[in-house]
Amino acid sequence: MPEIQNLLGFALIALGMVLTPGPNMLYLISRSICQGPAAGLISLTGVALGFVFYMVSAALGITALLLAVPFAYDALRFAGALYLLYLAWQAVRPGGRSLFQVRDLPKDGPRKLFAMGFFTSLLNPKVAILYLSLLPQFVSPEAGNVLAQSLVFGSVQIMISVTVNAVIAVTAGSVAAFLAGRPSFMLVQRWLMSTVLAGLAISIAAEARR
Repeated sequence: MPEIQNLLGFALIALGMVLTPGPNMLYLISRSICQGPAAGLISLTGVALGFVFYMVSAALGITALLLAVPFAYDALRFAGALYLLYLAWQAVRPGGRSLFQVRDLPKDGPRKLFAMGFFTSLLNPKVAILYLSLLPQFVSPEAGNVLAQSLVFGSVQIMISVTVNAVIAVTAGSVAAFLAGRPSFMLVQRWLMSTVLAGLAISIAAEARR
């Protein structure tokens, strides 16, 4: 079993990252507002499956190959940073939309909602970096079986992320309705989201290779 201080430290990082707006949150909120909480929760099951894929890959050591190749790791890191900067610009650009602003999206069926949630999670640079770069730092060979530790850490991340995103999916419509009549709140939310995204992008780009 992982050491308790490592487990708590990783849980705090996982909580901080899931609370930071990113592709998963953007997709879940847009679907929840457009099609209702049920659609958001169906999408969330796909997102969770993407987490499971990364957890199993990290636990089995498959992702170690990516970390062993400097160019591949740096390509992932900078691509993720650029994508987050793009999202930050989209939030504050002239004519940009708030994360909770209602969008007129086509209605998708359960299968497509699940599939889109899965691929959004799979291609999410935040999730990739969490498992490829951060998780290995909390695994201690002295604490026992490395595979078991990796699975425990991954399970904690999935539990935290699913819980937080489920709350977001269920409440997105109410938050959107609240902000709709308060443009100043909407503007503050957009700039706050942009600042957080840009800060995360800079942190990822400046991170030294592990």
